[in-house]
Amino acid sequence: MAMLGRWLLGLLAGAKKDTNFFYQILHVVVRPFISLTRLLTPSLVLDRHVPLGAFLMLVFIWLGATLFKIQLCLQLGMAQCK
Repeated sequence: MAMLGRWLLGLLAGAKKDTNFFYQILHVVVRPFISLTRLLTPSLVLDRHVPLGAFLMLVFIWLGATLFKIQLCLQLGMAQCK
């Protein structure tokens, strides 16, 4: 959510996004994920595309965790999942 908020605030703030206090806070929150994605991606990937890659990586991790939880709940029974 912070990545999506950062992107949206960047669109709204325009060129002055680097001086926006809330944009800077969101940047601090998402920086570890962007740095990790930069380490995992080859140098062929442009730096401006790395935040998108980080966002997609987190979406796939979230989807995988959700599917795992659904599978676990189906195995254990719905009463155990609450």
